[in-house]
Amino acid sequence: MRRLCLRRERVRNRRSLLLSLLAGGLLATGCGGSTASRSGHGNVNVLYAGSLQNLLEKTVGPAFQRATGYTFSGYPAGSTELANEIRGGVRRGEVFISAAPKVNSTLTGTAGGNWVSWYAPFATTRLVLGYDPAGRFAKALRSRPWYQVITEPGFRLGFTDPKLDPKGVLAVAALDAAAKRYGEPALKRIAGEQGDLFPEQDLVGRLQSGQLDAGFFYSVEASAAKIPTVTLGPVKEESVYTITVLNRAQDPAGASAFVKFLLGATGKALMKSVGLSVISSPTAVGIGAPSSLASVIKSG
Repeated sequence: MRRLCLRRERVRNRRSLLLSLLAGGLLATGCGGSTASRSGHGNVNVLYAGSLQNLLEKTVGPAFQRATGYTFSGYPAGSTELANEIRGGVRRGEVFISAAPKVNSTLTGTAGGNWVSWYAPFATTRLVLGYDPAGRFAKALRSRPWYQVITEPGFRLGFTDPKLDPKGVLAVAALDAAAKRYGEPALKRIAGEQGDLFPEQDLVGRLQSGQLDAGFFYSVEASAAKIPTVTLGPVKEESVYTITVLNRAQDPAGASAFVKFLLGATGKALMKSVGLSVISSPTAVGIGAPSSLASVIKSG
């Protein structure tokens, strides 16, 4: 009788163990995929254009972590500044996101340290003028041409350093184009003023804290930060975001997982939600894109 009871107890234990394993598997696969989708571990260090800070830190990063199990670790700055730091060995990462395709060329070949072999353009955004809705020039910006208002005495305008960030290059180009188009020589003077230059990752905060009346932003960062904007009218400047996995990345699998997530259905939906114009089928420029990314990046 005792042996029979022991057998029954063993059977019950086995059944309980089997049910636990099945339940764990169901929980892991429910609501969003297989256990493989959350098999990642460790940090994925993403070096990215500062204009994407709100998008990556508040939405994409946390969503990536929940979906894969990896930890998102991001560092924002001007794209050119980041490239300089990567090339100089000051900054290390797995993924590099630039706001201008040509920045990648500074990281290719022997001169660039062979950090980049390929990159994929994946989204575009427009340059706009964002302003402080509580500032003393807010009403004027809503009712008068922007290129006239920013030349008024006491107007505090901010944009990024063209030497460190592609957005600064576009801001100078927009000011120069407007100066020529509208006959406003004061705009060329503004384009050359060093006192108006700020780090890309600081510009939003300076505007929101009332230190600036307006600044040149990408529409994506203005949307994410809920900054009111005025368009530049016929003066049109646009940025193209690119992404790559850096050569000698410490965790290439984690890097590929992030790229696949950002360029997949969920990532694209998050990018569209803040106004980015997403490229439907990103195509690699260069050679060596990982085969694991074939589902989201076409070979060039």
